[in-house]
Amino acid sequence: MHKNRVYVRAAAIMGGLAVMLGAFGSHFLGDILKPEQLSAYQTGVQYQLYHVFALFIVGLLYKRYHNDNLRKAAQFFIAGTIVFSGSLYLSTALNAMELGGLGKWAFVTPVGGLMLILGWVYLLIGVPANRSDSDGD
Repeated sequence: MHKNRVYVRAAAIMGGLAVMLGAFGSHFLGDILKPEQLSAYQTGVQYQLYHVFALFIVGLLYKRYHNDNLRKAAQFFIAGTIVFSGSLYLSTALNAMELGGLGKWAFVTPVGGLMLILGWVYLLIGVPANRSDSDGD
């Protein structure tokens, strides 16, 4: 399978999960969590959904501009979403079970955010700046 299809399929899976997690949060977590905890969970869902679209775009662009920078963008979007949103989901679950959140592991969330930023940087440099760099189109 070509990498661009892998990225589009990964975006589809992550998108479906984001919708399911968002619905779960809306229908079940509101009665369990404090407002700030629910807000953190919703942030995880929102950022996951934003980066689904970024990954989808990378998948489309990779078919035309298959280069290492776009590959890195996709990898950072996937890993960053897992680390950033996943840490917020985990923290929410721990708080719901009254286990105190991530504690000293809370630094993981901004690391995931940094990975997402790197994905955007690699997307920026992965698309040729002028037509002469874009296969003659």
